[in-house]
Amino acid sequence: MNDYVDLHTHTIASGHAYSTIEAMIKAAEQKGIRLFGITEHAPKMPGTCSELYFNNLRVLERKHGEMYTLFGAELNIMDMEGHVDLPERTLKQMDLCVASMHGPCFHPGTIEENTKTYLNVMKNPYVNIIGHPDDSYYLVDYRALVEGAKEHHVLLEVNNGSLTPGGFRQNTKENSCKMLELCKEYKVPVIMDSDAHVDTAVGNHQYPLEVIQMVDFPEELVVNTNVELAKSFLNYFKSPEHL
Repeated sequence: MNDYVDLHTHTIASGHAYSTIEAMIKAAEQKGIRLFGITEHAPKMPGTCSELYFNNLRVLERKHGEMYTLFGAELNIMDMEGHVDLPERTLKQMDLCVASMHGPCFHPGTIEENTKTYLNVMKNPYVNIIGHPDDSYYLVDYRALVEGAKEHHVLLEVNNGSLTPGGFRQNTKENSCKMLELCKEYKVPVIMDSDAHVDTAVGNHQYPLEVIQMVDFPEELVVNTNVELAKSFLNYFKSPEHL
């Protein structure tokens, strides 16, 4: 399977990652990535950068040879109404946004409450990807999640960090398979992301690829194989000057 896209990664700016922007870009180029995303943890994650950091991302180059490097945020979902931890004035400037549930920022509710939260987040026009919706700590109705992703044109992520053995998230392989079976049924595209916190992990989709093959998931629904399909989900390419 061709794999040209990795849109969820972190640099030292996130506080608990270990490589610079330059090192991450170099690693992505060496892996043959053509659409690369650096999405620092948004401000409510302990130890990460401030809102000011995100407001100044405009100074960074987006084109590196044949590769686009896009800059955005991994937003923290803050409540069941779907609020996130950057204001609209900042979200408007992001090339892409991943929205995720993280323990320091959001405590789980019931299946119904967690599902409602994700569906509310999907209504935010600046959210492009739901990050690692695979953790049984945040139980969810996957059929409703997939239906919501289809309705709101949002990508569901198959996360390499979650699926790596020894990780702290619960039942991630079983949950990812369940989600993928439903995405196959509804013809909803997904994205494989590394969630790299160090340059050596950029473009590593080993475990997402394993579960995708396990459920015989259609290659045409994996946006990593199709740069133009991936672009259709991202804020950056919604501007006429970037088409």
